[in-house]
Amino acid sequence: MGKAVLKRLALLLGTLLLVSALAFAAFSVIPGDPTGAVLGMEATDEQIAAFRARQGLDLPVWQRYLSWLSAFLAGDFGQSYKYDMTVAQLIAPKVGATLTLAAIAFALILLISLPLGLLAARRPGGVADRAVTVLTQLTMSVPNFVMGIALMYLFALVLRWFQPEYIPPEQGLWPHLRFMAFPALAVALPKSAMTVKLLRGSILGELGQDYIRTAYSKGNSRGSALRRHVLRNAMIPVVTFLAMAIGDIMAGSIVVEQVFGVPGLGRVLISSINNRDYPVVQAIVVLLAGAVGNLIDRAVFGFVTDMFKTTFIDFAVFNVADCCITVGVPLLFLYVLLYVGKDEKKEDGADDAAQLPPDGH
Repeated sequence: MGKAVLKRLALLLGTLLLVSALAFAAFSVIPGDPTGAVLGMEATDEQIAAFRARQGLDLPVWQRYLSWLSAFLAGDFGQSYKYDMTVAQLIAPKVGATLTLAAIAFALILLISLPLGLLAARRPGGVADRAVTVLTQLTMSVPNFVMGIALMYLFALVLRWFQPEYIPPEQGLWPHLRFMAFPALAVALPKSAMTVKLLRGSILGELGQDYIRTAYSKGNSRGSALRRHVLRNAMIPVVTFLAMAIGDIMAGSIVVEQVFGVPGLGRVLISSINNRDYPVVQAIVVLLAGAVGNLIDRAVFGFVTDMFKTTFIDFAVFNVADCCITVGVPLLFLYVLLYVGKDEKKEDGADDAAQLPPDGH
């Protein structure tokens, strides 16, 4: 057991080192220089040289990498190029909005999926079951940001149930939560559809067990047996699925934030990408180490092992690698989509939003 843990830790450390080194090498060859985004196109050569010296950009790549790695291992994620603050200071004030959005989305997943899963499994093949199945198949095929645009158009522009403008908690807790419910719904609906499908299958599997026939023989109706006996056992794979989906929920929250204008981590991410703020992007790329870790696990062990597993309580197992993948891949996609291969020059007066601080002030 001890050797397996040490081997896993060694593989994890090697993966992190490899990914972070490749990320630094990629940033050194990707077109573009943060000095142009930070200082502007009219900066003098002296200003550019002073900025590069202050940020260490005039040093060799390997030297910058070792400096970053030593700071990262000490808990320092680096200094933002654009906003003259640390990455931690830049991200910390925005975590609350993203966590609130993800928490509401998680609650909505439970509120939506449990009743629909029970309804579909109550009479397999019935009208309700077929309707729920069609609805879940359609919902699962819609990406989060498309769902967000559709909900924004329907509830804000057509029905006018809310104003498409972020309401901070300082203006009232209830108005804030009411606004956040709509982007949370955009995050929750695709995952709710998956949860409904999983719960329905799990319930139908439990209905064939001997203890259910015993419950029927004691006079329990089908509905009573579902609620009092089946649901408890059928929720075991559902809880595991939801625990592993937390990373996906967080990633979906970051994407949906852009649609609804929520000043969370997604706002910081987009601003950092626009400004070539490599320390922030570097911290994101390290998250992709989980993807390589999965490949190593499958090649060496034949299956994916989890970094952390609770043994003192009977609870779900969290796959850290999958959480890293679901967060890191969308962020890397945004970076490649917005910047790789694009012309470095910016026209005068173009896109003032890219120059605003992440909170929009």
